[in-house]
This record gives sequence, C-alpha cells and structure tokens, in this order.
Amino acid sequence: MTVVYLLIPAFLLLASVFGLPLLRYAWLSFHADSVLTGLQPIANDGANWLRLMHDQRYWQDLIQTLRFAFASVGFELLLGLAIALLLHQPMRKRGLIRSAALIPWALPTTVMALGWRWIFNTPYGPIDQFTSLSGISLNILGDPSFAWIALVYADVWKTTPFVALILLAGLQSIPNDLYEACTLEGASSFTCFRKITLPLLKPYLGLAMTFRLAQAFGVFDLVQVMTGGGPASSTESLALYAYWNALRFLDFGYSATIMIASFVLLSTIVAFGWWLMILLNQRGSMAVTE
Repeated sequence: MTVVYLLIPAFLLLASVFGLPLLRYAWLSFHADSVLTGLQPIANDGANWLRLMHDQRYWQDLIQTLRFAFASVGFELLLGLAIALLLHQPMRKRGLIRSAALIPWALPTTVMALGWRWIFNTPYGPIDQFTSLSGISLNILGDPSFAWIALVYADVWKTTPFVALILLAGLQSIPNDLYEACTLEGASSFTCFRKITLPLLKPYLGLAMTFRLAQAFGVFDLVQVMTGGGPASSTESLALYAYWNALRFLDFGYSATIMIASFVLLSTIVAFGWWLMILLNQRGSMAVTE
C-alpha cells in the first residue's frame, strides 16, 4: 500500500502534463476557434467532427501515417532482433560496440533528418552524384514513392538501436540453463532459437512494437525537416496536418479535432498491442513449459 502512495505524485504529474491538455483539446474540438471567430472559442455543435468525416486530406494523411508506422516498425523489429542477437554474443570490447550501436538513436531527430535530407538531395547529394555517373537522376525527395521510402529508411536507421536495446535486455533475461538443456537434447541452434529464444522474447517484441508504433504514428519532426510533407502532401503525417491547421491557418478548433481523433485511434492501436503482448507472453510461457 505504501508503494501506491509513493506513486501518487507521479500520477498527479502525468495527469497535469497529459490529462489536462487532452481535456482542453477535447473541449476545443467542439468549438470554432480561428481567425474567423477572432480566435475566440465558439460552440459549433460538432461541426469540426462533421468536417473531419468529409476531409479527404485527413483520410489521405491517416493512410500515409499508418503506412509509414507499420513499415518502419516492421523493419525495425527485424533488424533490431538481428542486431540484438549479434550484440548478445561474446566478443572483445563488447561494451564499446554496444555503446557505438546506440549513436544513431542518441542523435537529435532534427539533426539526423538534416543529414539525410542532404544525402537524398538532388542534385548535390552523394546518392544523386553517384547515380548521375550512369546518367540516372533519381530525384528521391521530389518523387512521392521515393520520398516515402526515404522517410522510412531514415526512421529505421535512427530508431532500430532503440528496438535492439529492448530486445537485448530480453535476451539477457533468458537463463543459460535452458540453452544448455536444449543442446544436450541434441537440438540445433535454430531449434533452440525457435523453441526458447523467440517464445521468451515475444513480450519484449510486443513492448518494442507498442512503443515504436506510438512514436511512429505521431511522427512530425522527421517529416517536417526532410520533406515538409511533400511533394504534393504525399508524405504528410497527421501530426504535421494538425500543425498546419493550428499554426499556419490559425484554425485551432479543427486542429484539436485532428489531434483528439488521432489520440483515440492511437490509444486503440496501443491497447490492441498491449493485449497482443499479454497473449503472446502467455503462449510463450506455455510453449517453453511444454
């Protein structure tokens, strides 16, 4: 019971930092608050939500955001697992190698995005300089398909170490006795990985997936710096669309509606991921026991 009392200040801090702004946005989503109203909130009987339902740009950005989130997180889980397995192996100067592997994640996203924007730049970036030798100009950030791939690539490069760190912690929590028993039974390394490592690592995979989906769904600075949502809004995210409505068009009521709708959708995705993580944890424990 004492632990619960000690957590009360943390809960109050979270409620003040996150809860109050959410309540404010939820209230504002039912009001018109723009230059047309003199930046004064006026109740509009849910007109913002009706506008959201018919806003094709919102649905386009929603699809683009979901596509970006699932693509980047999928690659990060695969690469993060491979890197975690590699870093878990005994090697010389393992601590130094592990620290160096975290450098991309430690870099500020804005700095990293500026670097990748220069790399993908046409015609001065190194990629375009290399391809131009064969007479090909890719125009990566100027083509909708290439620009989307460039964003995913940059995000995977930066946040894969974060996934690897979580999975590495999971690998270190698995007792070596299980692997010794598996080897004594004559099982191959792949069988031990499939029967022991993966089942016991599923909760950590679910945790990494949940964290990264939440972060990737709210991507803003990476898109803003690298592409600005272009070309022709083909890489625009929901966070960037809400930002444009609030700070460019000064339509705070509709911007709040976008954020609340995104929050509800993200909460649903995270809740489903949490339920899936619990389910995988139970099945993984049963599989190892059998």
